[in-house]
Amino acid sequence: MDVNILDYVFKDAGDPPDVGSRDSGPFCQTVVKTGGSPTVKCDSGFMCLYLDTTLENQLACLYQGDNLSLDIDSIKLVDFWVKLASATVPASVSLAFGVASARANDPDSIAAHALFRCYGNGNIFCETDDGTNDNDDKASGMVLGTTLLRCSIDFASGVKTAAPPATCVGGKGNVLFSVANSSGLLRPVCRTTLFDMSNYSDSLQLFAQIQKGAASSVVAADVTATLKIERIRVKLQTG
Repeated sequence: MDVNILDYVFKDAGDPPDVGSRDSGPFCQTVVKTGGSPTVKCDSGFMCLYLDTTLENQLACLYQGDNLSLDIDSIKLVDFWVKLASATVPASVSLAFGVASARANDPDSIAAHALFRCYGNGNIFCETDDGTNDNDDKASGMVLGTTLLRCSIDFASGVKTAAPPATCVGGKGNVLFSVANSSGLLRPVCRTTLFDMSNYSDSLQLFAQIQKGAASSVVAADVTATLKIERIRVKLQTG
């Protein structure tokens, strides 16, 4: 079995182009704003998805321009190394990262995806959707903060019991999530949930997004947030 590894390390990366003026490269960005300045830019070795203090709906997204080049049946493992710029995520902010079909402002509206999610207090959740099976916001017991974490999505190792004559099926029929602990060792999470994506047979893209509501009832300092991505790695089966 041959394995192809796509390894994106952002230490010396440039800022991704806007999706409307995309040039060469695997990533682009899109932002939603009215008067503020949310950005996606490379800074100090990280790809930073930043929301500013403006009290408005904002979104900053790093993705592959809806170029769905990752065949779900070829994906073995997807790893994100991520952290936050501040200790927690403000209540008005949410974020998502993983793999997805065509982008939407609301990650729950994306037709097919396997994502890590994070809301107000930094708690990490896992979810998948294949157009039929929809598992939303399953608590991982892990917290995203200012310590760099490796978050992994495994499309190859899971096993799911099946009806005869087959005894079991694996891979996308039981997508597995893991998050590194404080020692850097991957810890399986959400293993009581069957994340079944067996009804999806098309391709996906790498995706990361941070967003907030207008939050007009809170002070500006409580609505700024930055998701920092050091590295994304994908392992693909090629033979």
